[in-house]
Amino acid sequence: MAGGWRQSKRGDMDGRLLFFRYAIFLFAGVIILKLIFIQGIQHGLYEALASGQHELYQELIPDRGVIYVHDMKDETLVPVATNRKLSFIYADPRLVDEPGDTAEALGELFGYDATSTARLEERLDQPEDPYEPIERDVDEDMLARILELNLPGVAYIREASRFYPEPEMSGHVIGFVGTNEDGSESGRYGVEGYFNELLTGTQGSLLSERDIAGRLIAVADQFLEPAVDGADIVLTIDRTIQYQACSTLKKAVAKHGADGGSVVIVDPQTGKILGMCGAPDYDPNIYNKVDSIRIFNNPAIFQAYEPGSIFKPITMAAAVDAGAVTPTTTFTDTGTAMVDGWPRPIGNAEGKVYGLVDMTKVLEDSINTGMIFSMRATGMDTFVEYVKAFGFGELTGIELETEVTGTIDSLDIGSEIYAATASFGQGITVTPLQIAMAYAAIANGGVLKRPQIIDEIRHSDGTVEERPSVDISQVIDPKTARTLSAMLVSVIEHGHGKHAGVPGYYIAGKTGTAQVARAESLGYDEDNTIGSFAGFGPVEDPKFAMVVRIDNPKDVVWAESTAAPLFGELAEFLLQYFEVPPVRAIE
Repeated sequence: MAGGWRQSKRGDMDGRLLFFRYAIFLFAGVIILKLIFIQGIQHGLYEALASGQHELYQELIPDRGVIYVHDMKDETLVPVATNRKLSFIYADPRLVDEPGDTAEALGELFGYDATSTARLEERLDQPEDPYEPIERDVDEDMLARILELNLPGVAYIREASRFYPEPEMSGHVIGFVGTNEDGSESGRYGVEGYFNELLTGTQGSLLSERDIAGRLIAVADQFLEPAVDGADIVLTIDRTIQYQACSTLKKAVAKHGADGGSVVIVDPQTGKILGMCGAPDYDPNIYNKVDSIRIFNNPAIFQAYEPGSIFKPITMAAAVDAGAVTPTTTFTDTGTAMVDGWPRPIGNAEGKVYGLVDMTKVLEDSINTGMIFSMRATGMDTFVEYVKAFGFGELTGIELETEVTGTIDSLDIGSEIYAATASFGQGITVTPLQIAMAYAAIANGGVLKRPQIIDEIRHSDGTVEERPSVDISQVIDPKTARTLSAMLVSVIEHGHGKHAGVPGYYIAGKTGTAQVARAESLGYDEDNTIGSFAGFGPVEDPKFAMVVRIDNPKDVVWAESTAAPLFGELAEFLLQYFEVPPVRAIE
């Protein structure tokens, strides 16, 4: 009996030893798996934890995407919005020994006034507060001066700061990155604003147990979701064309003492924007130094205006395409025309009377009554349909912030007076980009393209999203487009557009001196005009369509002396840049 009991007891002990042995093996296996998980799958997390807060910060915060433009001659890409590493200064008030002395020392370095220094002292004098931001975008020299002070509780981390290496490339197109009220940053205006989410990327996340002091527990369960960097964006803009357009526009605005201006240059065959400038412009590196936030709006897409005579080719295109007139169709101008819905006659500029003229002469001399004649021959309803088909009254679809539609609502009223005034560019508003695309359609055989400012998007995972050329519609017949092109060449050769011509080439275009409606009463401001010139060239194989605009010039009134020379100077540069040989003798 005793022997049986001893044998049973020995068996129980063997069982417990076996269980204990298995438990040890299981525990060792768990540890091995944990080590494999830590050293393999979560290697990046623990490497970041071991290296300190700065590396962990980099793991969680994505880099903003870079914006590029083309340099067609070098076949390279040039960054116009990129990132540089600056320092973010912050404090842990729990570790600050002397809040007053610390605030005074930092205030002196950063140039704070007495009020700002006092506020900083209040923020630093909070023993329970673990974190207070102090200053962003601190350069190396300033950082070195701060570190020399060896201020307890004051620390820094490196962070990416937006930098625009070529501010003359137009802040209106690029936009800027601004600081929000909560201290976060986001893109504003232009490409930065339109593609803010795409450029920003996705912030990473860290799940971790912490001790009572808020520190990460390295041996506890950890999970790291790394940040996804923002996508890079390649614009259709050509660096050389952009620089030439912006600098030439700036000089023209200064020469005429104008309030401002804009230039849009587009490839008619693709719809790609090669250049887009506004004046006055701003430096996106110091966007907060502007006198008014209105300067942030891109005038090429935001400032809709009554276009004046540059709209006349649209009216003529409708009439020719509808079969209502031909270039040789004649009518007799008496200097005025009566229209339904208006009690007084509508006249030509400067009260001129032209007598018997054909439609080509109507464009050359910019005869208002001739445009009313063309609109009537087309039919009011048909004329309105063509205006809408050319894209007026709606967004072009360009991928930039703050685009407006312009206004053609009056044409839906059905009264002849509105169609009559619209036929020569009054009573409706358009943007320079809409005009540029309409002229590009004439240059492109009547095909209206969607304007394209984005060439491709390069995602952080290596995939590339290309933007294709998009046809909106065949607005006019190719034959009509060729006819209009020839008529617009005649405008430059024999009409008011001589200063827009380029010796040795056939250039098509039209001047427009638009009146500006009064802001607080009916009628137009007699002392304020907008000069425009729109056109394309060379006619036989157009390389560019372009519109230039000069706002309220002080020295001369007519566009033939302001916008036309600006167009001509840029057209000559573009023909040379594209290496287009002359097709006729240069006198």
